[in-house]
Amino acid sequence: MADQTDLSNLPARTTATEAPTASARPGNLAAIIGRIEEAVDEETAGIRSGTGYDLKASNARKSRYLYELTRALKGANEIEFLEQHREGLARLRQKLAKNEAAILAHLNAVNEVATLLKNAIQRADTDGTYSAGEFGYARA
Repeated sequence: MADQTDLSNLPARTTATEAPTASARPGNLAAIIGRIEEAVDEETAGIRSGTGYDLKASNARKSRYLYELTRALKGANEIEFLEQHREGLARLRQKLAKNEAAILAHLNAVNEVATLLKNAIQRADTDGTYSAGEFGYARA
């Protein structure tokens, strides 16, 4: 049976003639950084909205953009990249900090709900009917 792996979410392959040149790369990098910013903003808003935001799709999109960024940076001068995209990277860093705060708040809320449910289940189970002390297994 043939492998039917879905590759539709990967960036298109480029041929040697289509590979980014040094002059084309900065514009591509700015566009990629912009797409990453947009994806992070969308995820932050989705998490904060409290609706059923699709985190799996968001993670796939961010992974794809990071892959594109990695490919675009291949062979690039890091110092030159940092100088040319300092503002975009600073914006992205701020947006990532807001995104991290939203994710942590979401995780803390999930943890609180899980703790409440765990405590409710434990209270319901500790009515004394089947306690460990009744069977000689009580621990001090």
